[in-house]
Amino acid sequence: MRFVACLLLGGLFVAGCAGSKATTRPPAFGSSPGYSTTNKSNVKLIITPDTSPEGKVISVDGDSRWAVLNFPIGTVPPIGRLLNVYRQGLKVGEARVSGPQDDENTVADITTGNVRLGDEVRGD
Repeated sequence: MRFVACLLLGGLFVAGCAGSKATTRPPAFGSSPGYSTTNKSNVKLIITPDTSPEGKVISVDGDSRWAVLNFPIGTVPPIGRLLNVYRQGLKVGEARVSGPQDDENTVADITTGNVRLGDEVRGD
């Protein structure tokens, strides 16, 4: 009798698990109902290198409002380019390259802010 009862319970258990499966997948995490879900392996990314110049302030004339900037070889920005000046990650001013240029050094007019020796210069 126990054998028959176990056999019936086992049959019910197997029949319950063999029911119809869900045909739709749940939405991916972070997706909204209005967006279509696509296979992420087919998505092509476009990666562009950051070619903005990065340099340092090596000399400042506060009275005349100009600074000498040093850049790695081959990355000196052209005359007329507006550069942002940063100190400890915070923007403190702007400078426009005015020239003359000599190898990796160039002169820039300080247009706004307070520029000091050692500040970082970037062409964002």
